[in-house]
Amino acid sequence: MRAVVVEQWGGPEMLVEREVARPEPGLNEVLVRVHAAGVNPVDFKTRASGALIEWGEVPAVGWDVSGTVEAVGPGVGMFRPGDEVYGMPMFPRQAGAYAEYVVAPARHLAPKPVNLTHVQAAALPLAALTAWQALVDTAGVRAGERVLVHAAAGGVGHLAVQIAKARGAYVIGTASAGKHDLLRELGADEVIDYRTVRFEDVVGDVDVVLDGLGGQSAERSLKVLRAGGRLVTLPGPDDVPADVPDHVRAVWMLVEPDHLGLREIAALAEQGALKPVVETVVPLAQAAKAHEIGEQGHTTGKIVLSVA
Repeated sequence: MRAVVVEQWGGPEMLVEREVARPEPGLNEVLVRVHAAGVNPVDFKTRASGALIEWGEVPAVGWDVSGTVEAVGPGVGMFRPGDEVYGMPMFPRQAGAYAEYVVAPARHLAPKPVNLTHVQAAALPLAALTAWQALVDTAGVRAGERVLVHAAAGGVGHLAVQIAKARGAYVIGTASAGKHDLLRELGADEVIDYRTVRFEDVVGDVDVVLDGLGGQSAERSLKVLRAGGRLVTLPGPDDVPADVPDHVRAVWMLVEPDHLGLREIAALAEQGALKPVVETVVPLAQAAKAHEIGEQGHTTGKIVLSVA
């Protein structure tokens, strides 16, 4: 099968397409014929240094997949060949989603949202699960609460805005001015241009902050939280502020495979409450180009590789 692998750690040019052996599903595993694979910032980090994950014999990046079940291993009862599925297998271990086929534990997948194409569905798993696990599982967002989402037009951010809105929250997003109309369309009640305004000068009494930026952004976010407020930061554990007031909570969260979360996300998509924004679609053979685009840091929504 065709797969994109890492020749050696470094820049996007280190991603090359190779013919490799097709994997076979083992106990409780599913073989998926990949139609599309999502591209995420963690892909760039792992390609650049080999850090963060446990690598297989042939380093291969990527986790987001949407495709069709090709075969099932012994013990799998929830899927059959021909089923359309999506998911984020193995994270943070190697999955090798930039390929024609991928093997995944059955419960790292879920039925693909019926109203989405494979390209749209591939944009969801890692980013939407990050938003869901941060806002729902970790922060416990409730109806009527005020939620601040940093980098609200990015991959995680634009989905977090919609998930928070679906939970009945009042949603505030930070983004450059050119992305404000999109965020309002996605449900944001208030949008702040971070280039011209310091958010802590115009926002207060916030219940939950989702911080995809880290560093000073996390520190500054503590100032806008009310008593009982929750700050969830995503970049890394070192981005949790050192001095957190007793009246608020600050945590770092790393996304993990989640069958039930994927089902909840699919339900929101099928209800029309969650719409992935796909800015760019690139053929599998041009994965290096996808990384070049993504590393510029200006993507609205997601970049997806077309595989089938």
